[in-house]
Amino acid sequence: MTDSPNPDLPPAAQRALAEAAERRAKAEVDARANPRPVELGGRDGPEPVRYGDWEKKGIAIDF
Repeated sequence: MTDSPNPDLPPAAQRALAEAAERRAKAEVDARANPRPVELGGRDGPEPVRYGDWEKKGIAIDF
């Protein structure tokens, strides 16, 4: 195994961190190989689901 970021962690935690790093690296490669399509006509600004911004021009919306 490579150098651990925190050698005080138990071996199971070190393995979990290594597996998570591998999954993130694979996800990045997959994202570059298959980019998401660009949304046409979507809302401007931050994603309302993520940021809880459920209003548009002062009118609260919900669906």
